[in-house]
Amino acid sequence: GLQAMAVRAMVEGGESFARLRVVQDAPAVPLHIDLLDRDQVPLDLHRDIGGGARIRAGIEFNGAGQRTAYWVMRDRPGDPLTSLRLEPLRLPATDCLHLFKPLAAGQLRGITWLAPVLLWLHELDQFEDAALVKAKVAALFTGFITDPDGTAGGLTGTNTNGALTVGMEPGSLIPLPPGTDIRFSNPTESDAYGPFVKNHLRAVAAGMGLPYELVSGDLEGVTYSSIRAGLIEFRRRVEQLQHNVVVHLFCRPVWDRFVRLAVLSGDLPARDFDRDPAAYLGCEWLPPKFDYVDPKKDVEAEILAINAGLKSRRQAISERGYDAEQVDAEIAADKARTDTLGLSFGAAPVQKEDIPDE
Repeated sequence: GLQAMAVRAMVEGGESFARLRVVQDAPAVPLHIDLLDRDQVPLDLHRDIGGGARIRAGIEFNGAGQRTAYWVMRDRPGDPLTSLRLEPLRLPATDCLHLFKPLAAGQLRGITWLAPVLLWLHELDQFEDAALVKAKVAALFTGFITDPDGTAGGLTGTNTNGALTVGMEPGSLIPLPPGTDIRFSNPTESDAYGPFVKNHLRAVAAGMGLPYELVSGDLEGVTYSSIRAGLIEFRRRVEQLQHNVVVHLFCRPVWDRFVRLAVLSGDLPARDFDRDPAAYLGCEWLPPKFDYVDPKKDVEAEILAINAGLKSRRQAISERGYDAEQVDAEIAADKARTDTLGLSFGAAPVQKEDIPDE
């Protein structure tokens, strides 16, 4: 939903904004999240507002350099009604979410993740167009009828500013006037298309920090070891993005505001919230799991790590995107139900043998 849209906007445009808004007469917790277009926060808005405070790139800072507000256009640029509502609106920073991945100290706004590879993509697009035109021209198998004696009719076509234009179609026969000839260039045929495209896609994948196989969908020549090594590095990058950017800048502020509004509205009974808010605001974030390349080997490795004390069951379950307490409760409920119904699944139960007394 909104989280996926915000991350997609961050990848495409470099950043995304959202506004936390209280909705009156809401049936439940009165919290509403409005996603904003990055162009609604003017990048060219710079102003000194006195007292050490200033506006830089649409973001207001106090004298200590802390973000205090965002200046947001009411409508998206290009909207038919924006001509009457050009003055930006000041929104407190506590009501705004700014999701972006800073690349340098002091960076205020995000840049598109495609910036390092835009030139490569442009060149690849030009090459694709040229290769397509070349293939279309080569497919126009046309014959030309010459008249050495000059007794046949003239050339037919369209006269455009003194130039006779003749269209070629596959299988057409075109007569030429006496004394004329036609020649075509014969470009050398080469098999450079595949290597060229693959090389550019590899550069694009490297520039964006993605595995080539995921960018191109080309699994030719992929081995278990190579795809596993690539996915491990990709997974490390994704987990870093999830916890350091998405959770920190988007999920956690939403959860904090949601809990506080739930307490104020009475939807969450918490009489001791003022004394110990951390008990209610604490939250464990469980991102979606990554599927295994070879589930059997990976699960066996996890079992060995748990048995050796190198990893807890809670950690292993959390890495799969589930809550350990919920999983244990479901296992206990399943066991109680199967025992009641007299069912047995999985490995056969171990039978106890009676040991005779000596």
